[in-house]
Amino acid sequence: MHQMAQSSVFLSGMGGLGIEIAKNIVLAGVKAVTLHDTKHCETWDLGSNFFIRTDDVLSQRKRVETVCPRVAELNPYVHVDMSSSALGDSTDLSFLSKYQCVIMTEARLSLQKRVNEFCHSQQPPIKFIGCDSYGICVRVFCDFGEEFEVSDPTGEEPKEIFIQSITQDSPGVVMCMDNLPHGLQTGQSVVFREVNGMVELNGTAREVSVLSPHSFAIGDTSQLQPYAHGGFFVLVKTPKTFTFETIERQLNDPQVLTPDFSKPEAPLQIHAAMLALDTFQDQHSRLPNIGCLQDAEVLLKLTEEVNATLRNKAPVNAELVRCLSRTAMGTLPPLAAAVGGLASQEALKAITGKFAPLQQWFYLDAIEVVRPLQSLAAEEFLPRGDRYDGLRACIGESMCLELHKLRVFMVGCGAIGCEMLKNFALLGVGLAKSSGVVCITDPDLIEKSNLNRQFLFRPHHIQKPKSTTAAEATHDINPDLNVDAHLNKVCPATENIYSDSFYTRLNLVVTALDNVEARRYVDSRCLSNLRPLLDSGTMGTKGHTEIIVPNLTESYNSHRDPPEEEIPFCTLKSFPSVIEHTIQWARDKFENAFVHKPCVYSLFWQTHSSAEAVLQRMQAGQSLEGSFQVIKLLSRRPSQWEQCIAIARLKFEKYFKRKAMQLLYSFPLDTRLKDGSLFWQSPKRPPAPIDFDLKDSLHFTFIVSAARLFAGIYNIPYSEKDLSKEAVSRILSDVKIPEYRPSEKCIETDETVKKPEQTKMPQSSEEEREAITQLEQAIVADRVTPDNLQMRPLQFEKDDDANGHMDFVTSASSLRARMYSIEPADRLKTKRIAGKIIPAIATATAAVAGLVRRVAQCLCVLCSSFTNF
Repeated sequence: MHQMAQSSVFLSGMGGLGIEIAKNIVLAGVKAVTLHDTKHCETWDLGSNFFIRTDDVLSQRKRVETVCPRVAELNPYVHVDMSSSALGDSTDLSFLSKYQCVIMTEARLSLQKRVNEFCHSQQPPIKFIGCDSYGICVRVFCDFGEEFEVSDPTGEEPKEIFIQSITQDSPGVVMCMDNLPHGLQTGQSVVFREVNGMVELNGTAREVSVLSPHSFAIGDTSQLQPYAHGGFFVLVKTPKTFTFETIERQLNDPQVLTPDFSKPEAPLQIHAAMLALDTFQDQHSRLPNIGCLQDAEVLLKLTEEVNATLRNKAPVNAELVRCLSRTAMGTLPPLAAAVGGLASQEALKAITGKFAPLQQWFYLDAIEVVRPLQSLAAEEFLPRGDRYDGLRACIGESMCLELHKLRVFMVGCGAIGCEMLKNFALLGVGLAKSSGVVCITDPDLIEKSNLNRQFLFRPHHIQKPKSTTAAEATHDINPDLNVDAHLNKVCPATENIYSDSFYTRLNLVVTALDNVEARRYVDSRCLSNLRPLLDSGTMGTKGHTEIIVPNLTESYNSHRDPPEEEIPFCTLKSFPSVIEHTIQWARDKFENAFVHKPCVYSLFWQTHSSAEAVLQRMQAGQSLEGSFQVIKLLSRRPSQWEQCIAIARLKFEKYFKRKAMQLLYSFPLDTRLKDGSLFWQSPKRPPAPIDFDLKDSLHFTFIVSAARLFAGIYNIPYSEKDLSKEAVSRILSDVKIPEYRPSEKCIETDETVKKPEQTKMPQSSEEEREAITQLEQAIVADRVTPDNLQMRPLQFEKDDDANGHMDFVTSASSLRARMYSIEPADRLKTKRIAGKIIPAIATATAAVAGLVRRVAQCLCVLCSSFTNF
């Protein structure tokens, strides 16, 4: 993030491809972006540039002047500038020296070569990316200099893996705990921590030689002390240097990526065809005319000539060349979205030095979309003066009309949902005048954290419904779109709305969801009603697309991922070993104290008519579920802020001191198991009691945040002045900490034992008598008032920094980590784990949404219309 916040990008070309890249890199948060373009808005642009409106075309505004303020709206932290100066073969390129990355779209190859040579010659080199989109074919070229160092080629977060044994040998062999796979590769290095016995390894890095998925060699350990127990290792991220060449040097012997292994020769075939297309433009000062057979044959001949000069080549694909010729003037918006997402990600790689870059050419085609249309008359593809001319040049008028008539149901309006709606708008999917519709639903409200990737939303939309807001934004892109926005969750409870008759009226269902359970449910509804389903998802830079067609492909429910591994109850409660354990523990404490208990308390008193009636039934020997817990809460209910502080202080003592003292009382450090091995060895870590110190900022944060949350559930007011260190210190000076007395209570160590349900736990006769006594005292003291029989459950909200929720979870997790000598996590990492945030970036969502729409177009063409299902 630091590199992006310091970097500036020059982006030339504000067509459909350029605007996709602009959107993505501005959302990502680079420091500055200069948008360059010399053209004026045309009707053609309405079908590919989602920031250009009909009024812009009528007034013939410059494209860059039109889109610049709208791009700038996406991220107020990015400085977006514009330039409309001509950029030609004689332009002085020295102005590019101030940029870290230059991206060229809609530029002739000769200009790209010249700009690339300039960027490559600078010290340090300016990263160069060239992008082209011609009808059914797109390409991306990257040149990041002769020595481009990548600090983290994979981007995967290294895991701590515990050690079972290390041999004292040459070479020494490391065996992983519980035969867990280490995921290492020979030549990588690992660093060791907390090894007992063979202590010389601690803090050192060793190169590994993989022996099996569960073991590896680390060189000579014969002279080290014998391994005793414990310890873990972590992969050391090793920088890697990549070498790039210029376009000129790469043309005849291109280094290409193969994105589709079903047609491995396609990249080299497209390379030759697109080089020939550049030659065609040089010779004729234009692109091949739409549907012109003569131009297609000229391009085919040029392709054969170009291919003959290449050292790395494949046989010429005549069908591909003719399709390229016919569609070169057109545009497929989903294809532009897909390659725009990819090019944007390469720009982020260039700036940050993270993730292995593209070397050096990427080619993609959509010939499957247009292959069945080649027999249509040329008139099908000719312009008609509307926003769909670019699309029409690729798929023809009949197929455009089929897209207009589609009835689509999209579930979810998050990051992928926004991208899908944008693509629907550009394609003209579901137009009202054609009786089509795009029905969308999402029960969620827009949060601040959504704005960095859900590009249809702005800061003033926060806390507004996602679906209705997305519908309004989509209408701005294409006013003819018929969007029906709902706020419902798609689940069994809403089957009266999304019934069988609802599904049978649809042509297509699209999921833009963030969880597997919802996907499985929607898939089952589509399968039972024989509706096609388009599914996609992302996790950081990773993504997937899946097209599910009844009676043709397997369904989503046909395959299952392995279940997510649960943290054993005893590990969370007593024996954490990694930071994820302490974060989950803190999150569980929040749920139990501020959500579960208030819910149980309020429900109990709503169910039972009065405290006196409850007392009578208990005195009569009747067992009331949850009564002991509820009455204990009533008897200890605070009534003022000072008591909330006192409760928080007692919680600190219980969580971070007495828990450790009890564990060490039950299991002293020299405790051994039946086999003679030490009880406290990896992955078990012995805790160290923490003495409270108000001068420690972590201690203070825990006390204040916990007190605020207790005040929240009990509706106790407090002021900002009450939160000061002086005020808190004054209150704490009067808090009496009871003397610690160890308990003989058994501590669970069996990892297979599940967490008991609190409300189902049987109450002892002693607890029953205690509850009766406490309730009698509360009634006598007149504490059983209507207000005191209510509590306000909280709902965990990770994105509101003012509510104290993340303060509590972060401080509690960090203190527990400190108690167990675990490396703590910062607030951002804690929020990601506690909030179960799936990493998401605009580049990945744009690419995935584009790819799934590209396949959907192909299906639409092959099936003529989804109404056939």
